[in-house]
Amino acid sequence: MAQSGEPDDGVFTGEYRHTIDAKGRLAVPARFRSELAGESHICRWIDGCLAIFPKAAWDQLAGQISGLSRVGDARAREFARSVFASAFPVELDGQGRVLVPSNLRAMVGLDSETVVVGLNDHVELWSPERWTAYSAAMNEPEEFAARLTGLEI
Repeated sequence: MAQSGEPDDGVFTGEYRHTIDAKGRLAVPARFRSELAGESHICRWIDGCLAIFPKAAWDQLAGQISGLSRVGDARAREFARSVFASAFPVELDGQGRVLVPSNLRAMVGLDSETVVVGLNDHVELWSPERWTAYSAAMNEPEEFAARLTGLEI
């Protein structure tokens, strides 16, 4: 069930609960399908989830990673390896589903139920348990405020 609106100029928002079928296909929320039409990329992402990037956002991310100084910075090499080694090109099928590779599902503990979260330029896929634990802190006002310290918001 959606908690907010459609992508607006490529901005993904909202939280949805969907299932992954026995073949590993996830029905993408209808509101995200036009932005993910054509080639997208799925990869392991930060905080223990997967991410699906539409082509333009993927190209931008790949450019940013390529711009990191990987020669002398082990963190940059780790991040590049984490993203690119786990990345697969994906396309929506005729029913608006995307195949989530089994190795990626195993990495983040996705079984049948999945939380699909819009996060600006990409979509995140979370196990319900991990999402509940992660988002619980955001429900505590003091904790939420502490996490925003230094962001100049």
